[in-house]
Amino acid sequence: MTVQIPRYSRILGTGSYLPPRRITNDDLAQQLARDGIETSDAWIIERTGIRARHFADADVTASDLALPAAQAALQAAGIAASEIDLIIVATSTPDMVFPSTAAILQNKLGIAGCPAFDVQAVCSGFVYALTVADSMIKTGAASKALVIGSEVFSRILDFNDRTTCVLFGDGAGAVVLGASQKPGIVATELHADGRHVDVLCTPGSVAGGHVIGHPLLKMDGPAVFKLAVGVLEKVARSVLEKAGRSASDIDWLIPHQANIRIMEGTARKLKLPVERMIATVAEHGNTSAASIPLALDVAVRDGRIKPGDTLMLEGVGGGFTWGAVLLDF
Repeated sequence: MTVQIPRYSRILGTGSYLPPRRITNDDLAQQLARDGIETSDAWIIERTGIRARHFADADVTASDLALPAAQAALQAAGIAASEIDLIIVATSTPDMVFPSTAAILQNKLGIAGCPAFDVQAVCSGFVYALTVADSMIKTGAASKALVIGSEVFSRILDFNDRTTCVLFGDGAGAVVLGASQKPGIVATELHADGRHVDVLCTPGSVAGGHVIGHPLLKMDGPAVFKLAVGVLEKVARSVLEKAGRSASDIDWLIPHQANIRIMEGTARKLKLPVERMIATVAEHGNTSAASIPLALDVAVRDGRIKPGDTLMLEGVGGGFTWGAVLLDF
């Protein structure tokens, strides 16, 4: 009788990258003032917790940001790019309409042959991509996956709207996920509700060589806040129930780094002290699909996250999409 050995996926290494151009709140306030738009460092911090963000130069693409993040994750995992047999890039700001940013990144990594594709779930993108990679590894379709969130949101910001342009930044975060007989990713859950498409969107498109519609980000801030806190608590508790665990088992909560008030509100609802939440939003703003792996990498490299720690990753974004991943690091 053949005994079926369980197959799981575990994070083998993490990496991240921020473009070097750092824009403080004061820098941004001065830029907006030239166009007659008033804001201030104090106003931004009070409402968001953000102190700075990084913007990519005009010729830098999402795959350019993804490359050093991927290389750092590969180095941390101690494996060569040639060992990767799956690449998933979560992005809402791809290099081009097609091919996928993942395929472009694959070429920049100097490898070929493995499946490479993008996932578009906006700020929930990394959680979606990680869930897909976990499923493919568990079924044997892949053994070593490179999962990346990479964004150049500065390209789609309306700098005449201070309620949105102060929130976002550019960056990339990556993990290498590998097959294991020991559980790593314990439980996942994904959701979407298209009834809320208009709450957070970039409704423009390209047709006949022209931009059709509004090509810049639009957001109903109060609606996003209300939806986000509620669904993040619910999905976190659902994932814990699937895993047979409780919120007290979470060593580190790593939420999407959107707004410190949303993040702290989620921690409170889960009855977790804010000291057990990884918050990096102050230094890079909302980097959409890149924000969770960015925060994860920062906390791994500064020693807060250690092998054996239980992590709750959760994101919410336009679509309206949301999801969570519970994992043992």
